[in-house]
Amino acid sequence: MSDLIKIEKLKLEKLFDMSGGYVLDFSNRTFSDFVYESINIEAYSDQYSDLGESKANRLRTIWNKESNFKVGKLLTDMVSHWKESKILSLTEISNSEKVLHEECVKIAYRLSQDIIVDEIEVIKEVGNDKDINLLAKSIRDSIEKNEPEVALDRLHTYVMKFLRRLCENHKIEVKSDESLNAIFGKYVKFITNNNLIESKMSELILKYSINVIEAFNDVRNNRSFAHDNKILNYDESILIFNNVTNSLKFIESIENKLEQETKLKQTESPNWGSLPYNV
Repeated sequence: MSDLIKIEKLKLEKLFDMSGGYVLDFSNRTFSDFVYESINIEAYSDQYSDLGESKANRLRTIWNKESNFKVGKLLTDMVSHWKESKILSLTEISNSEKVLHEECVKIAYRLSQDIIVDEIEVIKEVGNDKDINLLAKSIRDSIEKNEPEVALDRLHTYVMKFLRRLCENHKIEVKSDESLNAIFGKYVKFITNNNLIESKMSELILKYSINVIEAFNDVRNNRSFAHDNKILNYDESILIFNNVTNSLKFIESIENKLEQETKLKQTESPNWGSLPYNV
C-alpha cells in the first residue's frame, strides 16, 4: 500500500474535486481507460470496490492498496491531466489553485521515487559494448514506465551477456550453447574456489541461486515476449527482477573486491624491469 498521509490525501481530493464521488472531468469509462493506460490496472475490478462504487472511492482504494511507485505514477498523470484540462478549456488558474497544484506535484514526485526494483542501477552500460548498453537502457526504461513484465526477456539476455563477459575476463571456459544457469554455476564455482565467499551461508545461497536462474530460463522461454507467450503477471515479474538485480549487486561487490586485490598486488610487487642495472 502507498504511504500517503491524511493531509496529502486531503490536498489531492481537493485538486481532483472528489467530494461528490467524482474525479475531475472523468466519466466511468474515461476514468477506467485513464487508470489502465497510466498504471495498467482495472479500476472497476472487484479488487478496488472496498470503499464503494464511485470513481472517488475506487481511486481512494487504489491509493490504499497499490505501491508508492504505482500511486505516484497515477498521481503524476492525473495532476498533469488537471492542468492540461484547465489550459484547453481556457480556464484561468487562481493563485490558490497554483499553490495546491504545486503541492500535489510534490506528493506525486515523492511517491514515484520509490522505485519498484531495489537495485535497478546495477543494470548499466559496460564500456563500449553496444549490445549490452542498449539492453541496459531498454530494461531501465521499462522499469521507469512500471512495466517489468515486458522486459523479462531482455533481462535474461542482459544477465547472459553480463556473466559471459565476467567468465571471459576470468578465463573461465564457456561454450556458446551453454545455458544461463550453467554459466552462472561456473562463475559461482570460480569465486568459491578462490575463497571470495566468507560464510557457508552465502555459499549455499549462491548455489541455490543456480536453481533459481535455471527457472529463469523457463520464464524467458514460456512467459515473456521472447516468444508468442502469455506474459507473466506484474507482481511475480517484480519478484524476479528484484531477485536477479540483488544477485547482480552481490556479484558486482565481488568483482570490486577482486579489482582492489589486483591493484594491491600490483602496488606491492616492484617492477624490476624499470630499475637501473649496475655492473
